[in-house]
Amino acid sequence: MSRKRAATVPARRDRRPADVPPPAPAGGIDGGPRQRRIVAALRSWRTALRIARREAGRARGRTALVLAMIALPVLALAFAAVSYDMSRLTRAERIDRQLGTADVELFWRADGPLVQDAWGDTGYPREGVRHRNRPVTAAELTAQLPAGSRVGEVRWWVMFEARVGNRRVPFDGRQLDLTDPLLRGQARQLAGRPPTAADEIGLNRAALRRLHVRPGDRVTPADGSGDRTVVGVVEFPDSLGPMVTLPPTAPMPVDSQGDMRWLADLPDGVDPGLTDRLNARGITVAARTPAPNPGVDAGMLNASVSAEDASNAVLIGGLGLLEVVLLVGPAFAVGVRRRRRDLALVAVAGGDAAHLRRIVLADGVVLGCAGAAAGLALGVVAAIAARPLTEEYVFQARFGAYHIFPAALAAIAAVAVLAGVLAALAPAWTAARQDVLAGLAGRRTSPPHRRRWPLLGAALTAGGAAVAALGAARSVTPVLFAGLVLGELGLVFATPTLVGLLARAGRWLPLAPRVALRDASRNRASAAPAISAVMAAVAGSVAIGVYVASDDARTTANYRPGLPYGHVLVVGSDAATGTLPPVARVAEVAAAELPPSAVTRIDAPVCSAPAAPAATTVEDWCDVQAELPPGQTCPYEARQARDAAVRLRVRADPRCVDWLSGGYSSYSLSSVVDDGDALAALTGAAPQEIAAARRVLRAGGAVVTDPRYFLDGRVTLAATRTRDEPESTGTVRATVPGYVLRGETGVDQLVLSHAAAARVGLAASQVGYVLATDAVPTPDQQDRFDAELRRLAPLRVVVERGRPDTDQRPILLLLAIVSGLVTVGAAAVATGLAAAEGRADLSTLAAVGASPRVRRVLSLCQAGVIAGLGSALGIAAGLGTAVIVLAATNRRYAEAWPVEEPYPVVVPWLTLGVLVVVPLVAMLGAGLFTRSRLAVERRLD
Repeated sequence: MSRKRAATVPARRDRRPADVPPPAPAGGIDGGPRQRRIVAALRSWRTALRIARREAGRARGRTALVLAMIALPVLALAFAAVSYDMSRLTRAERIDRQLGTADVELFWRADGPLVQDAWGDTGYPREGVRHRNRPVTAAELTAQLPAGSRVGEVRWWVMFEARVGNRRVPFDGRQLDLTDPLLRGQARQLAGRPPTAADEIGLNRAALRRLHVRPGDRVTPADGSGDRTVVGVVEFPDSLGPMVTLPPTAPMPVDSQGDMRWLADLPDGVDPGLTDRLNARGITVAARTPAPNPGVDAGMLNASVSAEDASNAVLIGGLGLLEVVLLVGPAFAVGVRRRRRDLALVAVAGGDAAHLRRIVLADGVVLGCAGAAAGLALGVVAAIAARPLTEEYVFQARFGAYHIFPAALAAIAAVAVLAGVLAALAPAWTAARQDVLAGLAGRRTSPPHRRRWPLLGAALTAGGAAVAALGAARSVTPVLFAGLVLGELGLVFATPTLVGLLARAGRWLPLAPRVALRDASRNRASAAPAISAVMAAVAGSVAIGVYVASDDARTTANYRPGLPYGHVLVVGSDAATGTLPPVARVAEVAAAELPPSAVTRIDAPVCSAPAAPAATTVEDWCDVQAELPPGQTCPYEARQARDAAVRLRVRADPRCVDWLSGGYSSYSLSSVVDDGDALAALTGAAPQEIAAARRVLRAGGAVVTDPRYFLDGRVTLAATRTRDEPESTGTVRATVPGYVLRGETGVDQLVLSHAAAARVGLAASQVGYVLATDAVPTPDQQDRFDAELRRLAPLRVVVERGRPDTDQRPILLLLAIVSGLVTVGAAAVATGLAAAEGRADLSTLAAVGASPRVRRVLSLCQAGVIAGLGSALGIAAGLGTAVIVLAATNRRYAEAWPVEEPYPVVVPWLTLGVLVVVPLVAMLGAGLFTRSRLAVERRLD
């Protein structure tokens, strides 16, 4: 009947008028097959996105896992981008913060005309004009300004040291009168009142925490001056680090390098010609002037990055993107396998391979968009909510207006969606090639093994190693990172093949590890990305760890002690010239605070007084060195360094020691005037050598530590006198008796007798003391000794403790922890997905009588396969990468002139130890958190 009714239904008539043409086809005038395909593809994508949205709601656990792995890095990046954007001050914000309520900031820089930039940040005197080194008074500056102007003095940066127990705690400081209405806008008074008296001080909250004091407490300066009372909490918005505020009445701290600036209030504002008039007087001006180029914000100029920095950021971001893709990929792969029947039904209904790919890729689009939206929202909210903490503890400066950096957020969102699509890309291709009949029957079919993937992986790995070596050899960081990315991709492509080879070897293993290896081989689409993610994290940590450890060993090898180990050098500052206490007084303090020691005075060569002092208006500067004899000069030139044979001869020629890496020293005196009393403390040489050197010095000679300067028992000295004016350099030479003294120090030293110094026109001036101690002073002893000496004069204490301590263990441990977290997370995700996928196998095991603990052991082995294999590959890849980079860097150093110390290859055993333990932790966690009850599923017929 239905057929009959259908047959009697009249055909639909076209009621259009005769003069109206029929509608054009979808493709336009020429039929449009291409446009019809586009419309069909868009409709297909719409359907695929609807299916993906429905599937995300059905598989909530997997969806939450993918969203978390995508949203977490997006949250972190969004937080950083928004915080960074808020931290950048515009020109108006920066100048408002700099000037406060004042009209201009002035800095008297030169004694004549100068040129400044548009903002007044920098300026330089014109040719022939000297920098101003005389102090400026308020009256002198006011005379250059319009009538009725007011000025206030500010020292933006002064040094202040407080004493806490036996320690000296350094601070940055500012000296200004915050009770002056003109200067009050420079800071916020959070509590108390501004300091006004000489014995008062203001601290910000960071300084209060560092000194463990509160308003009303006393602070002891390290320079020995009187205690100062904390009268208020003062915050400068541009510097939230530990900061002190000093009143103008306070004495300037010793060794302070603060520059004097003036804020001015002008009665009629800033007139157009003010800057030019003051520049002609040598004064730079910072004012609220319009930007010279309205399209460029001065506050943004410093934020510009070079092409190399941008390339590095892109490549490092690519590594992070690859890590996210590898971590998310297994979830998509498991989702495809659980939906293989639905995908097979789509294929039966007429869907082709493109439709299947779109359905799976739509999962990546939907979850990538959802993860991006969630991460961006949380990141922006977190950045705004945590703004006070970020200002104080990260940037240590108050931010400007609220910004969210839309361009960066859009880029981050695009990268998140790209990560989702890339993670679903491999499962999509797998789904398009699956067997339809096997999918309808619920059977799993392993994808065919293709030889091109391991070959491609090997080619990319070798090519990446070559590119990384080239980048290291040429010192081109983007090329180095590009090689690392290529090498990592090569290892990712080769991992499935390696998993398959290991599965073949599992036939001789017990049941649980054999099943774990078999599942990893059958489910390579989920196991291989997880293994690759672990490998990438471990390889990066190991490579960086090897480089850090090798650099630390190279730094240690380059260190040259300036004094014998444990000896103490006491030097005075420029302010202490002519005011140093006698040796006996220093010896008393040393006897009370240090281990037993002998104190000796140290003199340095200086210019002797001129014959006619009245004729000299500028200060002289003198230097003395030992000259190489004619036959001791290195016979090679820098242009010959390209020849490898020449470089070998340079290393073997003792005359070319200057062309080798000279190392570095914490502190040393290159030239000393002494008649032999300080030799033992300065060099630590044997007593018989000290006695011979003392005889030479008392005979009017000189002592050197480099034998190249010694010829036929004599040393040639060259003293250079330089005056602070053009073409005023003169050199005096003299040949005196010499001696080569080999001591414990690694630096070149020249010791002149007083008679030898006089022969080259030099005199001696005391610069400090050297102490030969019986034992190395402890840090507490050094601090007490320094505190007592500062009561006598502004002195600095240096103890030779060997190479300065730069403990790299925290960095190595942090690298290991980060890679360990990635390892444990990847193992947990892969193990959980494998457990969800392997319910049928567990049912089979239960049916054949397997004990409940088999499931725990199986999960433990699955985690061990992921974490253990990934860590092993990562350690090997990291060590190989580090060796390639260090070898290429050493080759570049070997071609350098002067020749530099090469990098040794040092294995960071702390990092490797942690990474070896991490797989065991992952296995233990999988065993503990897995239920032992085996699932038994019945077939319903």
